Order: sequence, then structure tokens, then C-alpha cells
Amino acid sequence: MLPLVALVGRPNVGKSTLFNALTRTRDALVHDQPGVTRDRNYGVARPEGKRPFAIVDTGGIAGEDEGLAGATARQARSAAEEADLVLFVVDGREGASALDDDILAWLRKTARPAMLVVNKTDGLDAQAAINEFARYGITDVIAVSSAHRQGIDELIDAVLKRVPEEGTATELDTDPSRIRVAFIGRPNVGKSTLVNRLLGEERMIASEVPGTTRDSVSIDMERDGRLYRLVDTAGVRRKARVEEAVEKFSIVKTLQAIEQCQVAVVMLDASEGITDQDATVLGLALDAGRALVVAVNKWDGLTDYQRQQAEALLTRKLGFVEWAEAVRISAKHGSGLRELFRAIHRAHASATHEFSTSEVNKALEVAYETNPPPTVRGHVAKLRYAHPAANNPPTFVVHGTRLRTLSDSYKRYLENFFRKRFKLVGTPVRFVFKEGANPYEGKKNVLTERQVAKKRRMIRHVKKGK
Repeated sequence: MLPLVALVGRPNVGKSTLFNALTRTRDALVHDQPGVTRDRNYGVARPEGKRPFAIVDTGGIAGEDEGLAGATARQARSAAEEADLVLFVVDGREGASALDDDILAWLRKTARPAMLVVNKTDGLDAQAAINEFARYGITDVIAVSSAHRQGIDELIDAVLKRVPEEGTATELDTDPSRIRVAFIGRPNVGKSTLVNRLLGEERMIASEVPGTTRDSVSIDMERDGRLYRLVDTAGVRRKARVEEAVEKFSIVKTLQAIEQCQVAVVMLDASEGITDQDATVLGLALDAGRALVVAVNKWDGLTDYQRQQAEALLTRKLGFVEWAEAVRISAKHGSGLRELFRAIHRAHASATHEFSTSEVNKALEVAYETNPPPTVRGHVAKLRYAHPAANNPPTFVVHGTRLRTLSDSYKRYLENFFRKRFKLVGTPVRFVFKEGANPYEGKKNVLTERQVAKKRRMIRHVKKGK
């Protein structure tokens, strides 16, 4: 267990920038706009030659108790209350404010160990910036510039002196048995609500306001003896509606989460049907080659007639991913979650299955004999042998001749044949076709003098015969 350090302060004082500087990552979304961070984001600082410690980045406390600002403040307070040390981050350029005073008063009530971090002191007299906050009466004060990594090493040394050897934070592990699941979809379909339901706590801010989640947040979880890493992502809207730079960065973080996951759970809103944007989100998962599960949320709020209409719509619009299982759930009430995890397990098992060369060759042989490729311009493609290339998604390399003549329909036949033969569910299947190189390509047959003389005699003989 690692000691946990919480970053707390008002909006736009540089907490996320400090988080990235300490963890030497870009995991936290950073922008000049106040209020970018809303959910708690955990990471680990690994200073060279020193012991590591966990860090939690929090949203800015804006002094409001209602709406998104209030939910963000509650997340920040929860992080501070569970931390072994609180870093109270202030803005050295703007000086102390009334909101800083309120946060300090609340910190004193929590009785948690705290340090004052005066950020944004680049180009300033560090001691003068510290003196601005002398009236707070905090003895441990460090001046830093997170953006320029000034004072970071001194801050790490000061933190390590204050935190215990053993803390309360569990490090994000790299156990290969841990299934990485990303919840993706358009805004306001219930991704954060589902993650909270699975964790059994208000870990993510869930609101009816679209776009509440802005960063991709990873949380480790154990359920029924199996390990998972859940990733809650920001909602993906149509490009025409994406105007703020923050939202563009959020979409980039979502794309990164899709690339790094093993199973993508695409969430749909049953009450709104399947939109073009839902199809776009599905396409993102397909382009990345991720295993796929479709979670149709808010199913409990539909009447029998609405469910019949929704079923028909799912069948019609999800035909291009008919191999992906669709599960009806209610993130709010928790119904259908057992079936959802069973679908995730089946998709993960199919995507990560290890194939032998012999069974792949046998499957190709049976597929070829059952339905040979059609003749194209007098030529027939020959599929000689195949072997597995990768998993997640399962990829097979097929060697042969005239493979460029294979039609798309025949390639789909091979995909469906392999999917049925190996019982692959919830994962795309990819083929790579390779033709053997022609050893005589580009070489000219140069005749010897004797062959040239013989050719001339034959030509003269033919002419005489005419």
C-alpha cells in the first residue's frame, strides 16, 4: 500500500499540471479554462532512487454546493479525507483569495496533515510569493512552477518526509489477468452512473448535464474473484458540435482509452434509439480492433411496445456488428449487470485466445474445400496455408497466389467461417493476405549466340514456306 497525497485547491491554480509533473505523465487533462478537472484521477509518482507514492488530482473547489460545482467539491473533499497528506495548491501570481481562505478553514476542520504549495512562481521572487500566504500560519510551504518543473524535486523530498511508509492507496498494477474495460458512448448515456453502480460508491460525477465527464479515469476493481480495470471516458459528440478545445482533448483521451483497453463497452440510450453518433462510436472501437459489447441502457424505463420497437431498431442498425452481444441493462437500478459481465468475459476470451498453426491451417483447408473462390478473369486464387499473427483482435495471415482477385464477399465468408468454427464472440476477426514473390519478376531472358542463330534460321525457314 502506497501513501496517498491529495492535491486540493480552487479552480485553475495548476493542480492537474502539478499532477502531471509529479507522475511524469500526461494522464491529467490540462487547459487554461477553470473547472476542467471534475472527477478524482489517481496516479503514482516514482522519483528516481526514492520510494513511490500515490497522488490524486481533484477538481477545483469553487465554493458552491449545488450542481456540477458542488459535486466536484464533494469529490475533492472525499479525496482529502482519505489522503495521508494534503497539498493545498494556491496561485502565487494572484495571491491569496477569499476562496483560498474558505478552503483552508475547511482543511483545518478535517485535521489532515497539510502542506502549502505556491504554484506559478516562475519569473517571480519565490520568497515574496511565499510571504503573501504567511498569514495562513502553515509552516511547510514550497514554491514551485509546475509548468516548468521548478521546485518539483524539493517538493518530492518534502512530501516523502511527511508521508508514512505505508499508506492507504492501492497502486494500479500491471497484472495481465486484469481485464481492461472502457465504457464509451455519446454524452449522457449513463457511463459514469454505470461505473458508480459497479463500484458501489459515488466515484464518478454523474449528472443529467451532457459532457459532465471530461477526462478518462481508470479504476481497479475486483468482482467475483476476477480483476478489472474500468475506464470511464468522456462522451463523443459529432465533430460539428465540438467547439471547445477542452472537449477536443477529451475526445483524444477517449481514443487513447479505446486503444489501451481489451473490451470496449459501447453504451446506448434505449429511450432515444440508435443515432448516427452511436454508429460513429462503434466505428471507433472497430477501427481499433477492440472486442465489443453493446450495453443498451435505461431499458427498465420502456413500455412493452417501446421495447419491441427498440429490439427491431437494434436488429436493423447493428447488422454491421452482428457478432457483438447486446445486453439490456439499467445502470441506475443495477439490472442486467451479471449478463453484461458474462458478455465481457466471452468477448475477452475470444479476443485473447491463442491459436495454433495446425488448427488455423485445418480451418483454411475446410473453408477452401467447402466454398472455393470464384473464377476472376480466368484465374482462381489459391489459398495455400495460413498461420495466426496476433490476438486482440485475432489476426490470421493467409499465403497463396492470385489473392488480389479475392472479392470482399469471399473475405467476409472466410471471416464468418473462422468465427463460427472457433466460436469467436464479440471480437472482430482480421485477415492479412500475402502472395508469394515471383522469382522471375523483373528478369529478362537473354538468349545466347547459338539461340539467336537458331531463331534466325527458323524465321528464314518460315518465310520460305510462305
